[in-house]
Amino acid sequence: MSFSARTAAKAPPLLSVIALCSGGLVAALTQTMVIPIQSELPEYLSTSPGNSAWVITITLLAAAVSMVITGRLADMFGKQKILVISAGILVVGSAICAMSDTLAPMLTGRALQGMAMGFIPVGISLLREITPKEMQSTAVAAMSATLGVGGAIGLPLSAWIADVADWHALFWVSTAVAVVVLLLMLLAVPHVSDAAGGRFDLGGAIGLAVGLTAFLVGVSKATTWGWGDPRTISAIVGGLVVLVLWGLYELRTPHSLVDLRATAKLPVLMTNVAAVAIGFGMMAQSIVVPQLLQLPSETGYGLGQSILHAGLWMAPAGLMMLVFAPVSSSLMTKYGAKTALIIGAIVLAAGYALGTFLTDAPWQLLIVSLVASSGVGIGYAAMPTLILDATPPHEAGAAVGLNALSRSA
Repeated sequence: MSFSARTAAKAPPLLSVIALCSGGLVAALTQTMVIPIQSELPEYLSTSPGNSAWVITITLLAAAVSMVITGRLADMFGKQKILVISAGILVVGSAICAMSDTLAPMLTGRALQGMAMGFIPVGISLLREITPKEMQSTAVAAMSATLGVGGAIGLPLSAWIADVADWHALFWVSTAVAVVVLLLMLLAVPHVSDAAGGRFDLGGAIGLAVGLTAFLVGVSKATTWGWGDPRTISAIVGGLVVLVLWGLYELRTPHSLVDLRATAKLPVLMTNVAAVAIGFGMMAQSIVVPQLLQLPSETGYGLGQSILHAGLWMAPAGLMMLVFAPVSSSLMTKYGAKTALIIGAIVLAAGYALGTFLTDAPWQLLIVSLVASSGVGIGYAAMPTLILDATPPHEAGAAVGLNALSRSA
């Protein structure tokens, strides 16, 4: 047994939970870290505004595709091994971005950063195997919350770094913390014998990647191309057709990427439907509230905040998701995960209801964001428990990955 394996095996469960949650935060943080410098990217990379938009888009695409594929690989080869590889990919991707001055290497690095998002569902599924029963629900809830928390705190943090240093420093900082995560995966996360083996469904992986990429490109470019533009329609319709064909293929494949019959079970299906709805609620909030904060006050509804100040107003909402993770755990212990998910959805709806009249000052939008994010935190924390309870351990990685995809796509 290697030194790192012996050390990880002796690591207390709480340290393993902290290590995994830290990795989830760092992986999620990379998704929003370039938003503060988005308008300057054409100048920094000597390219057009349209091309520079791919710096954000390619990360989202890579993240969406990688979540399910990484989860399946973790089921086959072992979760701790895949976590180490994901952290390594994040290190390489961040370093490439830090050394980039043109578009091509930047896109390569950002794609690798997006691929590292598969870290979160794999970490969630591993927690069930390495934590005591009394700690599992809280640990899973905290890890699940990192999917939203990392993105929320990434905006003000990266805005501050970009304000006080060269833009490359964003990625050097990301590289440094990714190295720390890699070391934590080696030294603080135990290796368990959870490799189920099997054959990797390459055709399914390609089909999912093509379908999701086409669909998400169409949706993300619709505001630029226009919803009625042939390119938008072709991408969206083509992507949906490929995904339908992919589903039919998966049903007939013995070693499928995703067991669609298992995901059709009512608890799993309804949890993924709820994931789409709550994920949409979180995404809408993360888009609308910063815009209201940053638009000029002359518009009559904007509040004239800088990017940094807008990010600071938004940061408490992201932290609220983490704060409410143990609350969700308590609700699950007392009432069950299903009830906790319903409560989260109700709280999220209440936040949006407040948003119909609390929009005249930054502190009012802060209240709206805090309430809505509390609901998201409760709901997000409950979802993995519902999925894991209805899924056999050897399929947990792919199942949680599909749920994470449902939240983010």
